Amino acid sequence: MQRYIERQILPRLAAGVRSMPITAILGPRQCGKSTLAKAFLQSIRRSLCLDLEKPSDLARLRDPEVFFSSNSAALICLDEIQHAPGLFPVMRSSVDETGRNGRFLLLGSASPELLRQGSETLAGRIRWLELTPFLLQEIAPDPDRTRTQSLWLRGGFPRSWLASTNRESHEWRQDFIRAFLERDIPQLGVRIPAKTLERFWPMCAYVHGQVFNSSLLAQSLGVSHHTIRSYMDLLQQTWMVRILPPFSANMKKRLIKSPKMFIRDSGILHALHGLQTFNDLLGHSVYGASWEGFVLENILALATDWRASYYRTSSGNEIDLLLEKGKHRIAVECKASSARESTRGFQQALRDLDV
Repeated sequence: MQRYIERQILPRLAAGVRSMPITAILGPRQCGKSTLAKAFLQSIRRSLCLDLEKPSDLARLRDPEVFFSSNSAALICLDEIQHAPGLFPVMRSSVDETGRNGRFLLLGSASPELLRQGSETLAGRIRWLELTPFLLQEIAPDPDRTRTQSLWLRGGFPRSWLASTNRESHEWRQDFIRAFLERDIPQLGVRIPAKTLERFWPMCAYVHGQVFNSSLLAQSLGVSHHTIRSYMDLLQQTWMVRILPPFSANMKKRLIKSPKMFIRDSGILHALHGLQTFNDLLGHSVYGASWEGFVLENILALATDWRASYYRTSSGNEIDLLLEKGKHRIAVECKASSARESTRGFQQALRDLDV
């Protein structure tokens, strides 16, 4: 078994625990939240962890007020917190009573939007952090073509990346997709038939990296475009899909105003396309768009305080990723090619925006 891979979010986690009563780590299932928490808790003098999917741990919280009071000096980690949103008011009271930071560490597989109703009472007391699957800098801090290609092919979910063979990795991702559709979505209280999402998700894979057209997908699936948008919202809120907004400004150029859609994990994208080896990927039409999404996710996981968009004019001038913070702009072009020259359209887009 490969050694523990340290996550880049660790300093932000430590800072959150020091400065806030409650820190929440959210991300897709199987991305390594529990492993990260266990490694972090080894550095905490007094801590305990409860898995809210285990009946025995849930039983310890029959009277959460007494439990929290009895362990007031410890950092309490609650895993899979989305299963017990009723704990939020009790946590708020406990936090206000003790008045100290580092009181709770929450782990969850639902986004802040899905937890909003239960967590409104924690405003001002909680810091939200997002954990992604493995990033390139975590598994290959020095340039390494082989490891980069492997991470790109398999994606960053730990069990997929650490699998002994590409076939084993591919089979794990197929199992993950089935479990997500048949188990995880219903557990979140979403009433969408698994068969419907089973048809919708591969459709998303085929338009990965393209301008999102809800009407076209609605026509293919036989539902309204409002329904398609609700499905897309669900996949966004569970970190399966990223919607990249278009650049918006008052310009004389005619800009494309629809967002672009990406499957966030490249390994999941390739599993949806049935691609098991890097040679399969090389020969597939999704090759270039897959690389774009892979680059996008690795950059945005680090540029958390930058506003991200893409720029495209009706004449075809395009910037794949535009990052903005204050008066600063960074333009990124993604090319799955050995040729390093930027395109004419990219150069013109830089002049358009004075980057």
